[in-house]
This record gives sequence, C-alpha cells and structure tokens, in this order.
Amino acid sequence: MPSRLSLVGATAATLLQLAACQTSKPTPTATVPAGLAQTVGVALPPAGPTIETLGATAVPAREFAYVYKKNNGTAADYGTRASVTEYLNLYTNFRLKVLDAEKHGLDTTQAFRRELEGYRQQLAQPYLTEKGVTDQLVREAYARMGQEVNASHILIRVAPDATPADTLAAYQKIVALRQRVTSGGEDFSTVARTTSEDPSAKENGGKLGYFTAMQMVYPFESAAYRTPVGQVSVPIRTRFGYHIIKVNDRRPAQGEVKVAHLMVRVTPQAPTTDSAAAHKKINELYARLQKGENWNKLVSQFSEDAGSAPNGGELPAFGTGRMIPSFEEVAFKLQKPGDIAPPVQTPYGWHIIKLVEKQPIPSFETLKPTLTSKVGKDSRSELNRAAFLKRIRQENQFREIPASKQLAFAQGDTALLKGHYKYDAARLAPTSSGKAGKAVKTGSDKLALFTIMTQAYPVSDFLAYVQQNQRPRPTATPEFAMQQLYDQYVDQKLTDYERDHLPVKYEDYRMLVQEYRDGILLFQLMDQKVWSKAIEDTAGLRKFFLANQANYQFGQRVQGTLISAASPKVLARAQRELAAGRYPVAGKAGSALVHFSLGTATPAKSNGVPALDAIAQRLNQDTTLSATIAGHVRRGESAALARQRAAAALDYLAQTGGVVRTRLSLAAASSPTTATGDTKVSFFSSSPATVEAHLNQQNPLAVQIQQRTFQKGDNKVVDEYLTQPAGTYRTQQDGRYYLLDLKRSLPPGPKRLADARGQATSDYQNYLEKQWIEQLRAEYPVKVNEEEVTKLITK
Repeated sequence: MPSRLSLVGATAATLLQLAACQTSKPTPTATVPAGLAQTVGVALPPAGPTIETLGATAVPAREFAYVYKKNNGTAADYGTRASVTEYLNLYTNFRLKVLDAEKHGLDTTQAFRRELEGYRQQLAQPYLTEKGVTDQLVREAYARMGQEVNASHILIRVAPDATPADTLAAYQKIVALRQRVTSGGEDFSTVARTTSEDPSAKENGGKLGYFTAMQMVYPFESAAYRTPVGQVSVPIRTRFGYHIIKVNDRRPAQGEVKVAHLMVRVTPQAPTTDSAAAHKKINELYARLQKGENWNKLVSQFSEDAGSAPNGGELPAFGTGRMIPSFEEVAFKLQKPGDIAPPVQTPYGWHIIKLVEKQPIPSFETLKPTLTSKVGKDSRSELNRAAFLKRIRQENQFREIPASKQLAFAQGDTALLKGHYKYDAARLAPTSSGKAGKAVKTGSDKLALFTIMTQAYPVSDFLAYVQQNQRPRPTATPEFAMQQLYDQYVDQKLTDYERDHLPVKYEDYRMLVQEYRDGILLFQLMDQKVWSKAIEDTAGLRKFFLANQANYQFGQRVQGTLISAASPKVLARAQRELAAGRYPVAGKAGSALVHFSLGTATPAKSNGVPALDAIAQRLNQDTTLSATIAGHVRRGESAALARQRAAAALDYLAQTGGVVRTRLSLAAASSPTTATGDTKVSFFSSSPATVEAHLNQQNPLAVQIQQRTFQKGDNKVVDEYLTQPAGTYRTQQDGRYYLLDLKRSLPPGPKRLADARGQATSDYQNYLEKQWIEQLRAEYPVKVNEEEVTKLITK
C-alpha cells in the first residue's frame, strides 16, 4: 500500500497524474466545487463552463484542460480525440472517487482538516515571498560559490532585539577592538582569544577555516566576500551580535567530484564481532584491488550498497558539505581518475572510494533549484521577507490608526518588562502588581488598531497577543517592548491575511490546494475500499486467486545447493563439510562451560543452572543448533561420575529447558580443560551459514553457499542448468568457482496462494477498484459536454 505522503504529495503521479490547475478568467456559468470553497474559507470566483457532470456535480472545463495539458502536453498524440477521451475517462474516475469520499463525510473530520491545513501552510510558502529578490540573491550566491574564503572573526554578543542602549554598548566595544587590530597593530588571533565572545575563539584564535556561500549567516558572508585579503571588515551585525572579520586567504572553489565506492555495511552500534568481520572484509577487498582485480567485478559481487553496485558503485557528483565529512575528505584528495583510496569508515560502514572524475561547479541553471531552496531557509530570507511585507502592506491597503495605537501602547508598564503583563478586557488595563495602565472607557478595547483591506483588527487582539508573547526585558522600556511586540503582531497579521486570500489572488495555488485536498480524501477511501480490504479480506482474496489460477504459475525450477568459492581447493572443502550435514560452530560461540559444585552431579544443587538456562534459551531460539555434552574427569574421581554430570545436564536441558532430546547427545568423558574441572557443551549447526562462517575466517570472501529452490533469473549460474537432470555440475565464471548440486527439477505448475500472495493481492486490489468505479458510475451518471471536449481536439 502506498504511503499517505507519496499519495497526497504527488497526486499527479499516483492518481492518474492529475495535477493542480490554473485557469484564465472564468465566466460565471459554473461554480468552484463547494468542498474547496469550504476548505479555503473565502468566497471564490466562478469556475467557468463544465466539461461534464457527475450526477449533479459539475466538473470545470478549464480545470480539466489544464490537467490534460500538464500531463500529456509532450506526448506525440496530444490533442487527438483518442488521447483526450482516454484521459477524460481517467479523470472522471478520479473525480467520482472524490465525490464518494465527500459522501462518506471524510472531508468533515478533524483529522482531515488538521492534515490539510498543514499542507496548505507548506504550499503557501512560495507565494509568501518576493521572487525578484529571491532571484537576485540566488545569482549572488552562485557567483560567490566560485571562491572559498578563509577568515577569522571576533564576536561581541548582543541579542537581535536588544535595547538601543545595549546595542550601542556592544557596538562601541567592537569598534574599540577593531582599532586595536588595525591602528594599534595588535595580533588579531591574540585579541580574539582574550576578548571574543565566541567560545571556540579561546582555542582557535577566531579562525574559521575555508567556507563558501550559504555556509555562514548572510551578513557575515557578505562582509567576508567584500573585505580584501589581509584586511579587517567594519563591524557587522548578525543575529549573534557584532563581528569584525579578518580575511586570511581566498582560493578557487573545489567544485564537484564524482566517485564510485565499494561498501561493506556495519553500524557504530554493531557487535564487536560484526565490526571486526566488516573491517576484515573491506581490507581483503582493498588488497585484491591493489593486486589488480577488476573493480566492477568486485563491486558487483560484494558491495552492499544495492543502489550503486549495479553501476560499478558510481555515485552522483557532489560538492563540499554534501557528503559525510570523512567520506568527502578522502574523495576530494584523490587526484587522477581511477585512483583508489584505502578503506574509510563512516556511520554507515566501510568504503573503498575510486575517483571517476573531478567536475567544475555546475552551471547556474543546474544549481538554481537547490540554491533557491537554500535561500528560502538561509538568513538571506530576512531581506526577502522585508520586501514581501512592504509589498503586501501596499497591496492589502494596510492602514494604521494612531489614536488606537497610542491607547494600546499606554497599557505597557513595568509588569510587561518582567514578563507578567495581564490583559484586563474590562478596563483595558493590566491587573498585575506593576504600575497600573491608563484607565479608559469600557469597550475601548474593541476599537480598531489597524485595518487590512476592510478587515479591522481590534486593540483587544493585540493586547492578548502581548500577554501571550511577552518575555522578561529588564533593561528595556515599556514603550520599546510594546513597539517590538506590535511590529511582530502586524507582520504576523499581514502574512496571515495574505495566506488566507491566496486562493482568491492565485488560481494556481487554489487548484494546488484542491489537489492536496482530494488526495487526502482519496487516500483514506482507497485504503478502506481497496488496499486494506484486499489484505484483510482473506476469503475474498482466496476466491479471486482460485478464479484466476491460470495467472499464477511457476516456470521451470530446480532445487539444489550452489557453492561459490574463491578457489578449487576451497570449493572442495566446502563440499566435504556440507556433506557431513552437522557443522561445528566456530569460535567462542562454539562451546559453553557448565561449572558444578565439587562432587555434585545434580545441576539443581550446583552453580551450573544459570549456564544451562542460557544454553536452553539459545537452542530454543535457533532450531538449526544441536549440542553435544561431555563431562570432564576431575582428579581422584571416576569417569562414571563425569558421565553422570553430562547426563544430568542433558536431562535438565530436555526436561526443564524444553529442548527436544533428538538435538542433544552425550560424548565420552575426557580430561578437564581447567583447574576446577567442568562439563562442556559443544554446539553444532545444520545451517550452511555455519560452514560459510567457518571457511571465511581467514578470507571473508572465500565461500558463499545457497540452498534453495531456484527460478529463472534468480542466479545466472543456475539459469544455465535449469533444464539439466539431477546431478552435480561444476563451472567457472568471473574468477569464481561454482559447484551446483541439483537435487531435482520442478516442472512448471500452479502456485499456491502463499507463493503468489504479493501479486495476487495487487491484482485483487485492481479488481476491487474496478468494481468500485462501476458502482460509482451507476450512482453518479456521467454526462459529457461534447462541445467542450471538441475544443481540446487540435489534431
């Protein structure tokens, strides 16, 4: 089942590629869908003539025309009657499903409204900006990306909303420091260590290293790029405070690099044994590359990055700051195409990196989308926002009422400076312990503070905002605090008004909101009617599967074992160990010791019970394991007592531990391996993975074993033997040695539901959807306006 985000966020792709629509000036012959008008909460213009009606619901012709052009405009058959008719049929099915969702009230739930509002906020962002300013900032950023600047700085902190007195004090301090490092001749790094309020300065002397555009806050970046090498900038204000910047060096930007990698996955949280195995494997692969083995062959066989392995491990080109630092550092140090670096570790595992090519900075057109996005999130956006607010003040006819503003500001007092202001609607005055505000007539709080278009914003709303957003400002004055809160309030209300009226001002935005609205509704109903139903309706799925059995058939198959080895010798050894069918578990995991009290053969009366419980738990969790128990003969005791201890351990594992007895066996008593003597439990496995682990101890690439049923396409070696009789076959491919032990051939035949559940479930979903659409077409008769359809025929 698709995710909600993929369906809602890309309705065009997942729902017949139906996209948002932009129409020209409508004629008042049809209305915008009522559901959308209710969603956006403002009166919308009429939508124009209809292309069809679904029951009593009209579908705007201009809406369909835009969607059709957007999704078919580049097709060879665009504008033909067949193309228009086919797409109208798809679009009709889409609109019918939305109608059904509305009929079920899915557009009235609180969850729906909350989710759609979240999307509306996101969709509005591109409209709450100044495109011209953005374009200018994007071009400036691209120009700066051609250089990297090495700089140092000294910081004197001051809050963005500091009082004029605090701001002046910080400014005077930074000016004095600048005089010390310019006119006074003092060393910049020494002054930075002793005076800078950047904590790192004490260690680095204010040095920031090399950086490029979009990596520092915008005012700082601009000052660094404008200041000549060896000189110190004038004081620069950022949200952190005042800076002076010394430019130490400039160099051309590194551009981008394209590399390929061979990866062995292991996370920092992995067990030590797994980490060691991964490190050993990557070192072995690097050694083989150093000896001249083919890169693409090793990547194809052993890289654990599934996305890049089929393409020789190649990754998209990247520049500074776009990859894990350890990976990036190694990649940029490679000089010539084909150079291979030693293994490097990242949080994702180990990598061997090969340089494919070094590239200059991409063209402006290539980087423009990325830079535009970054500019919107960068401190540059403050310039953009200021220009935006200036424009909408004019467009939306913002009008301030001075008398009301004076009245509101008069309510500011010492309580506000402490963060304790309380708005009293009855008196329009604070009721805190601070100095009381000026009393006025009851009802004055309803006076308009300002208007946006014809909408008035009362004094009371602003004072409620003050109470909610106040914070202690011990060094400020009440007038200063009120002015800052007022500016914030006005900016917020201007933005809110613009956002709320975007559907009226911008047709494309309105249709984009409709797309998301319909997508959310459709996701919920498709889940109920199709996706979840196909999974939960097991009886219906089985009935559908049996009725369509001919569609679910196996091709030619074989059962057998495939061994892939690095050499004929290793291949022969793997074959011998597999023939045994019971393989000792290697390393520390291969055995466990059970310590009994001296002279005791009963586990319940000894200190061996915790160890036996742990052994039982391991055996019960891994059913491929079995165990052999041997008692060690202590000095001065008989072998019979040692065997008795082993038998007692076996009985405990079977009776108390719940381990099946056939998986337990006794071995002959032997001499003790420790001074205290013990009972030893040795583990064996029936899993070929144990043979792999055993043979791969010295060389992690020595052998790979698969025991399974193979179909055509599962393995290229097995594919060559699908029609051969049972038997053993040997071959060599790409430097590897293979042994295929074919047990039996399985002819084509019907699959069970368990074998084809994924495909059958998908087919059943399509079947349910088709039935649903037929029901909707009966419930909402479709009547097409052929006159409007004909207007779209251009070929």
